[in-house]
Amino acid sequence: MTFLKKAIYYYYRNRLKKEVLRNKIPGHIGIILDGNRRYAKKCGFEDTFKGHKKGADKLYKVLSWCIELNIKIVTVWAFSTDNFKRNKSEVEGLFEIIKSQLEFYINSKFINENKIRVSVIGKRELLPESLLNVIDRLEDKTKDYSNLRLYIALGYGGRQEICDAIINFISDNIYIKSKLNPAYENGGDNQPQCPSGFTDGYDYLSNIITVENISKYLYAKSSPDPDLIIRTSGEIRLSGFLLWQSAYSEFYFCDAYWPEFREIDFLRAIRSYQSRQIRSGK
Repeated sequence: MTFLKKAIYYYYRNRLKKEVLRNKIPGHIGIILDGNRRYAKKCGFEDTFKGHKKGADKLYKVLSWCIELNIKIVTVWAFSTDNFKRNKSEVEGLFEIIKSQLEFYINSKFINENKIRVSVIGKRELLPESLLNVIDRLEDKTKDYSNLRLYIALGYGGRQEICDAIINFISDNIYIKSKLNPAYENGGDNQPQCPSGFTDGYDYLSNIITVENISKYLYAKSSPDPDLIIRTSGEIRLSGFLLWQSAYSEFYFCDAYWPEFREIDFLRAIRSYQSRQIRSGK
C-alpha cells in the first residue's frame, strides 16, 4: 500500500469510527470465519494451511477492534461439524493450528491484560484429547475475566446444538425420563406421577417445552442472543451458525476473505447494524 493509499485509508477509518461511536454499539457479535482456503489459493500458497494460520492471527486484530468499541461478547465459528468430513490430514492440521493458537492465548499479554474470558462451545467430545487439555487450561486461566467474553465454536453445528439442548432438557426432567424408561412401562409404585396442576403428561409437556426452558440448555446458556452476525468471503448464508439464537439478529455479509478482513469492513458492518436499528425505531 502506497503512502497516499495509507493516508486515505486511515482518514476514512477514523471518520467511520467516529460515526459508529455516536450510535448504539451491539453488545454481542457473532462472526463466521470463512475464506481461509480461498485466500491461500488467491495468494498462490502451495500450503493452504498458510491461509488458516493467517486467519488465526486475524482474530487478535478483530478482538482489539471490539475492545475499542466496548463490545462485550464475541462468538466466532472456527470449526463446524461438517468440517469433520474433510480429509483426515486437513482436519488434523486444522486442529494443530487451533491448539497452537489457544495455547498461545493462555499466557498472551493481550488476552490477560484485556481480561478476555475464553470459552469453547460445540461437541467437545469430538475434539482430540490434546486440544481438550489446552482448552481446559485456557478456560481455567481466564474464568474470572469479565471485560470481554469470547466464545469459540469448535465442532459446532446449530442443528446439533438444538438436539443436544432438548436431550439435556429431557435428561434433567425425572417425569419425562420415566415415560421413556421401559422399566416403568407397566406402572408401579416407583412410577413418577404427573406434576400437580396438569391433567396428564401431554398437558405437562405442552406447558414446559418453551423457548425459555430450551434456551437454558444451549451451549452458551448464559449469553444473550447476538445482535449482529458477520460472515466473510461473500457467502450469503448462515450454514447453521447460532441457528436458535439468531432469530432476531441482524446479518452482514462481507466479500473479503477472513484473513483480509479490515477494520473498515468491521466498522461498515457495525454501521449497517446501526442504520437498521434506527429504521426499526430501537
